[in-house]
Amino acid sequence: MTWPIKKLNEVLEYEQPTKYLVSSTDYKEEYLTPVLTAGKSFVLGNTNEKNGIFPKEKLPVIIFDDFTTAIKFVDFPFKVKSSAMKILHAKKNVADIRYTFYKMLTMKFSHAQHKRYWISECSNIKIPLPPLAIQKQIVERLDKIAETQKMNDGLIKKTDELFQSLLHKELNPAGKDWEVKKLVEVADFLDNLRKPVTASDRVSGPYPYYGANGQQDSVGDYIFDDELVLLAEDGGYFGSKTRPVAYRVSGKCWINNHAHVLKNKNEVSDIDFLGYSLMFYDVTPYVTGSTRAKLNKSAAEKIKISLPSLKIQKQIVVKLSAVQDYKKQLLEQKSKLKELFDSALGKSMASDKKSKDA
Repeated sequence: MTWPIKKLNEVLEYEQPTKYLVSSTDYKEEYLTPVLTAGKSFVLGNTNEKNGIFPKEKLPVIIFDDFTTAIKFVDFPFKVKSSAMKILHAKKNVADIRYTFYKMLTMKFSHAQHKRYWISECSNIKIPLPPLAIQKQIVERLDKIAETQKMNDGLIKKTDELFQSLLHKELNPAGKDWEVKKLVEVADFLDNLRKPVTASDRVSGPYPYYGANGQQDSVGDYIFDDELVLLAEDGGYFGSKTRPVAYRVSGKCWINNHAHVLKNKNEVSDIDFLGYSLMFYDVTPYVTGSTRAKLNKSAAEKIKISLPSLKIQKQIVVKLSAVQDYKKQLLEQKSKLKELFDSALGKSMASDKKSKDA
């Protein structure tokens, strides 16, 4: 069956956001009305302003950033921070707003110029428009996958919270008779593993390439074959910039010069326990650099680690690793769900293409 081709401005009407602009940026969590942007952050905060709230009777809508072309689907009352957007409504009995939203997710064109894009370009993009009943069927399939993705993201967030809670509970030595040692007393710094990365090294291959933020690539050469923990030297901190990120890897791999490499010096410590300890303890006193935080070798060697018995270390590692392994499974599921969503979206587009070619 041939589906008609329509420009977006034939199925969507735009509204300027001027009367919904927030007056104050005094945002608080307890306030009721979210303030939105079409950008990555989406919800900037909540306001207690009572006037100029987008009415629920006109929902749902799409908010479109006029300069970046970012889009968000909105089905709740809101206010906005910027006037550099369009609020898009589906024309009644013509298009399903969520179907149109999904189609707009597939828009690909250059938006490098600093200009407003809706009227000049985006509104003229053509999409196939099946009957409303078919639009809703497509939306139902995609919504089911999107809902599963949302649930998966929620589980990942809860797993992160559980890990941080467990990390604090298990590694807080208050009231415990744990020995305190400098990191250099229990681990060797293998910082002689410095070798320039040439173009030939960066050719895709079977060996993991690790830097300050974990695995960055896979390359065709390796520096050594061993078991280790990576301690980020720069750029690899959590949001507070007080804790380094530690990675445990084994086997043939390449390590760049933005990471320290640690290996157990004796049998009083578990290498995984050291990694978790580095993720827990505040290393602010050892960090240098005001614009870009760094943890150089001489400072890192002074970091102090609280060590219970090796038996207790391994018990703690089992608990923390179980949470991390579960998160890994969730991340793998997240990747598969994205592939499934993209495939389902692609299939609907394939049906559309047939209609355009008919």
